[in-house]
Amino acid sequence: MASLNDIRSTFLDYFRRQGHEVVSSSPLVPRNDPTLMFVNSGMVQFKNLFTGVEHRDYTRATTSQKCVRAGGKHNDLDNVGYTARHHTFFEMLGNFSFGDYFKTEAIPFAWELLTRDFGIDKKRLLTTIYHTDDEAFEIWKKVGVPEDRIIRIDTSDNFWQMGPTGPCGPCTEIFYDHGDHIWGGPPGSAEEDGDRFIEIWNIVFMQNEQFEDGSMRALDMQSIDTGMGLERIGALLQGKHDNYDTDTMRALIEASANASNTDPDGDGNVHHRVIADHLRSTSFLIADGVMPSNEGRGYVLRRIMRRAMRHAHLLGNADPVMHRLVPALVAQMGQAYSELGRAQALIQETLELEETRFKQTLDRGLRLLDEELGKIPEGADLPGAAAFKLYDTYGFPLDLTQDALREMGRSVDVAGFEAAMAEQKAKARAAWAGSGESKDLAIWFDLAEEHGATEFLGYDTETAEGQILAIINDGKLTDSLPEGEAGWIIVNQTPFYGEAGGQVGDTGTIRSLNDHDVEGKVTDTQRFGGGAILGHFVKASKGALEKGEPVALKVDHTRRSLIRANHSATHLLHEALRQALGDHVAQRGSLNAPDRLRFDFSHAKALSPDEISRVEREVNQFIRQNTAVETRIMTPDDAREIGAQALFGEKYGDEVRVVSMGRAPTGKGLDKETYSIELCGGTHVTRTGDIGAFALTSETASSAGVRRIEALTGDAALSELRGRDAVLGEIEDLVKSYGPDAVARVKALLDERKALTNEVSQLRRDLAMSGGASDGGPAAKEVGGRKFLAQVLQGVSGRDLPSLIDEHKARLGSGAILLIADAGGKAAVAAGVTEDLTGSVSAVDMVKAAVAELGGKGGGGRPDLAQGGGKDAGNAEAAIAAAEKVLGG
Repeated sequence: MASLNDIRSTFLDYFRRQGHEVVSSSPLVPRNDPTLMFVNSGMVQFKNLFTGVEHRDYTRATTSQKCVRAGGKHNDLDNVGYTARHHTFFEMLGNFSFGDYFKTEAIPFAWELLTRDFGIDKKRLLTTIYHTDDEAFEIWKKVGVPEDRIIRIDTSDNFWQMGPTGPCGPCTEIFYDHGDHIWGGPPGSAEEDGDRFIEIWNIVFMQNEQFEDGSMRALDMQSIDTGMGLERIGALLQGKHDNYDTDTMRALIEASANASNTDPDGDGNVHHRVIADHLRSTSFLIADGVMPSNEGRGYVLRRIMRRAMRHAHLLGNADPVMHRLVPALVAQMGQAYSELGRAQALIQETLELEETRFKQTLDRGLRLLDEELGKIPEGADLPGAAAFKLYDTYGFPLDLTQDALREMGRSVDVAGFEAAMAEQKAKARAAWAGSGESKDLAIWFDLAEEHGATEFLGYDTETAEGQILAIINDGKLTDSLPEGEAGWIIVNQTPFYGEAGGQVGDTGTIRSLNDHDVEGKVTDTQRFGGGAILGHFVKASKGALEKGEPVALKVDHTRRSLIRANHSATHLLHEALRQALGDHVAQRGSLNAPDRLRFDFSHAKALSPDEISRVEREVNQFIRQNTAVETRIMTPDDAREIGAQALFGEKYGDEVRVVSMGRAPTGKGLDKETYSIELCGGTHVTRTGDIGAFALTSETASSAGVRRIEALTGDAALSELRGRDAVLGEIEDLVKSYGPDAVARVKALLDERKALTNEVSQLRRDLAMSGGASDGGPAAKEVGGRKFLAQVLQGVSGRDLPSLIDEHKARLGSGAILLIADAGGKAAVAAGVTEDLTGSVSAVDMVKAAVAELGGKGGGGRPDLAQGGGKDAGNAEAAIAAAEKVLGG
């Protein structure tokens, strides 16, 4: 029996031999279609090739594409486990032609592969065509399909369209007849919904372009898009009628049964099927970067995970079990999809943490659900208000309530639930409106309520496509942003990071996909509506950007890379400070910009040179270590339990991103070897080596008990270090000493300079005291019966005046002194009065009088000693006269 792995290989090898490029599956999160939540078909990654926007070096391709249908309009979640062919995750085999071959090659390719390579009985196959497609009819006849097994279909089932306008064309489908022992009729018949005739392959002939008026024209580049579900063709080739009986699905079902010690085919069969399917979708989504959250794709992932976990609970599993099934999935599919193996540890950890947390919610929710059911008549629908209470107060989602009731044959009053939800939103809005916020912010509140949170894709991409949901220009909603004007643009998904947590917002470009001549420059990205909406501040540089149109968004890669390096460096810096100074160190603010980083932290005193050197050296050590930077999603409590540091000013919800980097033998974390673990929603480097280098440029006081470090990374850090080397080289040349000897030489020169400075200062003091008089001192005169000594000094600083005043007091015995130091035209003034005279005259009054004449204001001190300053020492004689007047009374 051919395994699903064999069938996948056979398909890809066949088309490789036919000149097709084997292209790897794209990630499940589409980067080129903003209308899709997840990739749901094989053609998604080739959409731009079909429309001519993009060109590659091949015109034929074949893939096995990972697909998920569990959200938006493509949602099979509720049917999974209860039917033979519904899945949240499946693989779509496809072959594609981009203007190369067309119908005459595509149909024979399909027929030959199915009937020769896969060995399917031709008599069991029938085909459908669009009712006007005579060309396809003739080709099917030519390959050997009887006319009575070529069915014309005149509905949209056999006509494909990318949208209301754009590329489109007829389809041809291939069906397998399972035999008349199974109820059902051929496509187009009244019994077509039966299971006898099962579609296994669809071929789209993309040959037309449709316009708004309904008219069509032939495309210049006519192309082929096909799709065949691996699980469906696998069931057929393995002689099964149920996709869940194929080898891969059966292996996962048995793994679930073994883990729960139950019968895979017993009463819990549906539970095992749900678990097997959901294990695939959740694991592949996590491997492709989606993490559980309360919004967008993360919410859909969480929904799938919790649905599987509830079925595991119904099997009697008291402990988390989903993570124990991941090795079985990797064994089955890891060879074809290497990303599973690379992400295995993250997948297992995420599943275990989510299931541990969810079991608490589930146990409590089911108990409360039973209580609510006990209040209503047997068989009645659960009131919407009760369902909303479970959701709002106890965190039990509506879909889980519906799933639990479904097995009882009961349902929920969804209208009542939605009414209760609307009432709560109205109350929240009223409370918000009365909180004193700016009225202009009401726009953002409305947008958050209407569109929900912006999906942020920027953790693993810098380019994406989005759809413009709203435009705000001059504080008002508008449908267009004209060329030359600037305003806020909101899209449904974006790679742009909105300013938060110290990290500045991204910049870049936005370009219309409808008209490539329309583009704008994104100069800032901010968060609004409680952080839910990311607003892009855009200047329309060419053409007008319109509401509703799809756009290509591209982050400035160079700038983002610099910001990432600085942000990751702050994490290493934080831990290095804790290691050097103690556990009291905690972040008190930060800035992660493209040109620098700033980090404020709690510490009472300045860092010593040795501490600064240690911190800088340790950060660079972990940069050179070049370990992977890992991100996990946890509850805040779980994160703190493993030693994660919370960042100052951040508000945390039910789950947080935990960023880990560096390996240390005395570290922390789950492995007890992680150097830095912090709660952080910002973007980071992939490996610590991407930071390049770290150079600390300053360490200063920020506020009481808070120090501030500024630093550089990457090329800027290297430039800083090279600059330091250049300065050191100049110093070495000047002092004619090199290396360690230069330090000793500079120190000796500084000691010598200090000694000379002290000597010069003493000489100036001696000269001031002598006053040039032959008796060694300046002459005093009598004013108002008191001795008065006044002197204008050159080359003496203001800080020397108090000591000179004291020496003059000692020499006079009794009297008053006024000294004016002339320093480049400006004046420093000091007055002194001996203790016996302070009762009758004040040095403060003398200084104020003198300062007023020197162009200054004020002056102060004690009655025996006062100081002041003036702008003009040239008026010293008038200042002395003013002081004499005070002394003379």
